[in-house]
Amino acid sequence: MMRKEQALEAYLIAGAQSGEWAAKERLVRLRGPRLLAHATRLLGERELARDVVQTSWIDIFAGLAGLREPAAFLPWALRIVSRKVAAEIARRQKTRAFLHEYAEAQDPSVKPLGEQHADAQAVRRAIDQLPAPMRAAIALFYLDDLSVAEVAMALDVPQGTVKTRLMHARERLRWALQGDSK
Repeated sequence: MMRKEQALEAYLIAGAQSGEWAAKERLVRLRGPRLLAHATRLLGERELARDVVQTSWIDIFAGLAGLREPAAFLPWALRIVSRKVAAEIARRQKTRAFLHEYAEAQDPSVKPLGEQHADAQAVRRAIDQLPAPMRAAIALFYLDDLSVAEVAMALDVPQGTVKTRLMHARERLRWALQGDSK
């Protein structure tokens, strides 16, 4: 960050800490895009990220009085956004689990995957043979129906790492289930 931008940020933080509404608005305009980009990267959905960032600003302004070092503002604000994103992901996972349980309770004729398909056991064995990081990525992505961003958050790794693990896991599963047909 340039010195001029650092000075502006420090000035806006001081003004916001003293309750100046205009300083808060300018701080949102200055740092809002960066917080939105971070939330969008984690969630993979821009509109949901906007909502998360909007609610994060409430916590940011509520805790701003306790911020002693203006240079720490951006990492501090990003951490607040990250926590809000994690809470949103957890909420969505609970909702999915509830809806899945509700659907099964409504239709008792729905059988578990292992009873629906004869080769489900072979798939399960092949997944069990994967290294733990690949197995976790596959399970979260396909079995828990999480997005790549959600898997990255859950495993505390970059999204690119998740994509690589998924790619290699699919290759190994294809080889294990079909054999080397090349």
